[in-house]
Amino acid sequence: MADDIAPASQPKKIHRFQIGLNVVIQIAILILLAAMVNYLGFQHYRRWDYSRDKKYALSDRTKHFLDGIDGKVRITVFFASQNPIYGDVQSLLTEYQYASGGKIDVEYVDPERSLTRAKELLAKYKVVTDESVLILDYKGRNKTVKASEMAETSQPNPLTGEEPQITAFKGEQAITSALIDVVEGKKNIVGYVLGHKEPPLTGASPVSIMKTFIENENVEFKELNLFEVPSIPAEIKVVMIDGPQYDFSEREMKLLRDFWNKDGRILLLIDPTAKTTRLSAFLSELGVKVDDDRLMAMVKTGIQEVARVRDVVAHFLPDNPVTQRLADVRAPFIGATSSLTLQPAQVMAAANIHLAPLAQAEKGYWGESDYYSDDESLLQYDPAKDKGDPLTIAASVEKGGSNDQRVQINSARLIIVANSTFIHDDALTQGQQGLDFVSASLNWLLSREQLIGIAPKIPEVLTFTLDERELRNLRWIILVFIPLTPALVGFFVWWRRRA
Repeated sequence: MADDIAPASQPKKIHRFQIGLNVVIQIAILILLAAMVNYLGFQHYRRWDYSRDKKYALSDRTKHFLDGIDGKVRITVFFASQNPIYGDVQSLLTEYQYASGGKIDVEYVDPERSLTRAKELLAKYKVVTDESVLILDYKGRNKTVKASEMAETSQPNPLTGEEPQITAFKGEQAITSALIDVVEGKKNIVGYVLGHKEPPLTGASPVSIMKTFIENENVEFKELNLFEVPSIPAEIKVVMIDGPQYDFSEREMKLLRDFWNKDGRILLLIDPTAKTTRLSAFLSELGVKVDDDRLMAMVKTGIQEVARVRDVVAHFLPDNPVTQRLADVRAPFIGATSSLTLQPAQVMAAANIHLAPLAQAEKGYWGESDYYSDDESLLQYDPAKDKGDPLTIAASVEKGGSNDQRVQINSARLIIVANSTFIHDDALTQGQQGLDFVSASLNWLLSREQLIGIAPKIPEVLTFTLDERELRNLRWIILVFIPLTPALVGFFVWWRRRA
């Protein structure tokens, strides 16, 4: 019987070394995978701004400028932590670091906690102020941005002891402007021609918004009276002519032609209501004809009501470096506008002149030749004598340049716009598109193509206006609907538990 009992099976040998090695390898692989995921997440990540006003989202122009920086920019932040815009500045600088791809280093120094470091840096940059500031340093050049330049505040009420409130944060405008100044160094001079009843730059200027906006791009406007100079000064890189009401003299035109023939750059805004025969003849030599018409359109103002409008809505074209980044943006051109006819066939091929349309009126407009008439029957589109779609209102002229945008060659450049009032303050309050177009034009004329694009938006206070019906609905929501909803939920829960 003992022989019938099977021998007990031997226990399997446990390979502890192999198991341990396997566990170690698994842990090492997990650590390696975690390190790889963290590295990829740290080096290759994306940021999105889903806020209503895009408070920290950088503009197109700022991003392109940061791409063109060829060195390191160091930003030192002298902000006390209790400063009301400290968090906004910190978040915005994070966006600058992300967009620059490592070209911007930021150091935060709290002057109340790091007194020694603060004194050291303030002495180095020779900054004397009690206000919170940013100091930008690039290749030995530095620029200071004050906290007051980055925010707009409301007026406090001394009777109630009310403190000033932050109404608008404009940090990108201030920081990008300072970056352009410190990277480029010397300011670019634009000669603003006077003497023909152009809008003034000083005093109660109708172009003050445009002047401030452009000067924030490291540009300085300098008044230029062609009657008082033997030639256009060499320091002037661009000549701007803004809606002259009187024609130029022969001597002035000679100075202008000499400037053009020496690879000069000109921004010319024409007022169609003024007779400037010599200026028009100069443009004709370059293949641009200012048509004797006015753009207008018929638009519906009601179910059966139609009105004639003379203010033009135009879109920018994508096939040129001036408006490529503004392609298909719609902009209002307030005031009298005429059409332009480009005549490349009339320009000698040996002159090497390239013409390009920049902006065209939206469909529905026509160039009315009887614009001076009060007869409504004449102010209708007549294809026999009026100009139809497409209607060009802005164009560029380049002499001696290259069709390849990657090749930089000295050339004469000119931009002509058949409207001079779209840059006035009352027109710019209806939209910033005109500012972006003027900025793009001047940057192309200054050979600063990297700065062409949509600039930081002018901050606006967000307000809500409610009529009587909307206020009544809001009252019902606050007094009835909001309290009733949790009461109904509570009653439903009580009823279920009772059942």
